Amino acid sequence: MPKPRTKRGELREQRKRKRQDENNDVNEADTETKRPRHHDDNEGGGGGGGGHQGVGEKEFFGMLADEEQEYFRRADEMLELNQFPSPEDRNLFIESVFTEANGKELKLASSQSCSRLMERLIQLSSTAQKKALFEAFAGHFLTLVQHRFASHCCEALFLRSANVVTQELAGFVLDTKGAKAEEQQPEVSMENLFLATLDELEGNLAYLITDRFASHTLRALLLVLSGRPLDDPSLRTLVKSKKKENISVAGANADESTQGLRAVPLSFTMAVQKIVEDSTSGMDATELRVLATHPIGNPTLQLLLELDLTMNKGGKKADATQPKLLFQLLPDAPQSLSDEQSEASQFINGMVYDPIGARLIETIITHSPGKIFKALNQNIFLPRISGYVRNDVSSYASIRVLNRLGKDDLVSAVEQIAPSIPQLVAKSRFNVLRTLFERCSARGIQDQIKVVMKGLREGCGSNPVDLITTLCGWKDEEKKKKNIEHASRNEYAIQSHGAQLLTSLLLIPGPCKGVQESLLALSPETLLRLATTSMPTVTILTTALAQPSTNPAFHKSIVSTLLPHTADLGVSQFGHNLLNALVEVPSKGKERSVPFHMKEAVMTKLGEREAQLRDCWMGRSVWRTWKGDMWRTRRADWKAWMREVDAFVEEQKKQANGKAAKHGDGKAEKEEQASEAKVAEDKEKEEVAAVEEKKDTKEKKKKKKKSSHKASQKTGTEEAENE
Repeated sequence: MPKPRTKRGELREQRKRKRQDENNDVNEADTETKRPRHHDDNEGGGGGGGGHQGVGEKEFFGMLADEEQEYFRRADEMLELNQFPSPEDRNLFIESVFTEANGKELKLASSQSCSRLMERLIQLSSTAQKKALFEAFAGHFLTLVQHRFASHCCEALFLRSANVVTQELAGFVLDTKGAKAEEQQPEVSMENLFLATLDELEGNLAYLITDRFASHTLRALLLVLSGRPLDDPSLRTLVKSKKKENISVAGANADESTQGLRAVPLSFTMAVQKIVEDSTSGMDATELRVLATHPIGNPTLQLLLELDLTMNKGGKKADATQPKLLFQLLPDAPQSLSDEQSEASQFINGMVYDPIGARLIETIITHSPGKIFKALNQNIFLPRISGYVRNDVSSYASIRVLNRLGKDDLVSAVEQIAPSIPQLVAKSRFNVLRTLFERCSARGIQDQIKVVMKGLREGCGSNPVDLITTLCGWKDEEKKKKNIEHASRNEYAIQSHGAQLLTSLLLIPGPCKGVQESLLALSPETLLRLATTSMPTVTILTTALAQPSTNPAFHKSIVSTLLPHTADLGVSQFGHNLLNALVEVPSKGKERSVPFHMKEAVMTKLGEREAQLRDCWMGRSVWRTWKGDMWRTRRADWKAWMREVDAFVEEQKKQANGKAAKHGDGKAEKEEQASEAKVAEDKEKEEVAAVEEKKDTKEKKKKKKKSSHKASQKTGTEEAENE
């Protein structure tokens, strides 16, 4: 039985009822001023905001019926399987799905179960169908871009429609395929559809920058408007989230116009400038600093800054066309950067160590005008470069600085960093060391390359084997008791950076010899592990096979060590790349060659495991590269083909050397050109001499033939006389 209510409990209940009555009175008084709320409890329906509150009233687009959801679900499965008899049948199916989706586009886009179908339809849609989707979404873009599922559909629609704008600039084409005569109307240009979308979003851009879902869509829209390449890896990370599901469909044509810069109308350029101004014009220094450290707003701010700097880049311009966002971040630059107490200096010093803000500093360093970068380098980065490269966060900004330094500043930076190179090796700052080697090689500073290489050897160890085992993270592995297969993401990244450093060293004449000695000193087990661990590690071996060596036995030793494991490499996800690269190594040569009998032995090993090779795509790739069917049926033709490969590789090598000489730098370029000129002259002389020799031999042969013919005639006449 419940306990009897006491007097104290009755008083408590009376006070509770009184407070509830007061709250109800307040709520009733405020109902007229409050905005109506929409509940998005049904994920399968078309909730306007997907549980996310933003600017403006959230729209509810309704829910699909059970029969409709089942139809679209089956259509999605059929598109994913792509088991249509012909492309024409698939096009008919897509048209029927678009017909069924007519009037339900908003429900589909905002549905958890059907938004994937909408993305696939956008990838397969024609120009007219894309424009129809723009018109269906018109008036609702502000809600759609903030929706959890519909935002991805808007992003796909923007990116897939970019090439249509470029095509219409070349010549406007009316697409009336499949339309009835009475329904045919003048098409709206894709340019006007994009501008109409911008009109809907105008006034809310400052909020959309930090919106969880709209920020990605806004970045995609900025890329399309700016004409930047959509397949650029550096920009791809700015647009797409790491958690975004990669929705693809078989048969979707890759847009060739997205590869490289695209032609865009002048209205798009003006729209980008207006977006940059409207997004940040009302922000003060404090708000910009907060936005720079915001995990969602920072990537959008990076893109806005990059577009502002690149689109206003050039000669002397009026103040109205100068990049304004940069001077909002760095007031009174470049003069203010010499003062440590100025806002600009404090902004740089505060952001360079921030995990999120440092990415914005990288954008400033990479794209800022020469005057700004010079002031940044002289006053902030170059005096402290030794400390910046040792830090986990600021090291990435220092890499951007090293990439822009001139020859003299680079020498000064190397002198400061050189004493701490062993410490950089211990901290696994391999990407910094790689940048030092590459920039010193590009600037032709051989002395500094030797200094950095000396520090690298001190950090790795005295034995030749230590160079590879340290950079790949395999040194003292028994103490760590960790395998790369179970390594964390950070450890895999460190190993990749170390392997990329070794690959870069193989491309530089001096350090290349040290890496080759380290490869020869490896045990067969370690060399096999290098070939099968990851793509960066096997790239070390493929690059080593592609580079010449002063040791004539280098390439032969590598191949002979791995020869017993040929079949295992053929079915390895990464090792098969090594076998494919081995085909291109010539059979004869002083600096780079693998004898023909060793290649034949490799092919014999592969032939013994032909069935196993044909069972996986890696093995089929190796069998196809080595022309296993020809080797099996026509052995003589295979040998002739292998010799043709040798000749083709030699021609490619000559062409590559010619291109490298053209892109050389300074004295090295002149020396290479002079040496090539001498070689060309020698070749010409040799060719002339060979031609003359051929002429002489031909004349001698003719004389011999004439003399022999006369002798035969004489003998014939003598025999006739005797008779």
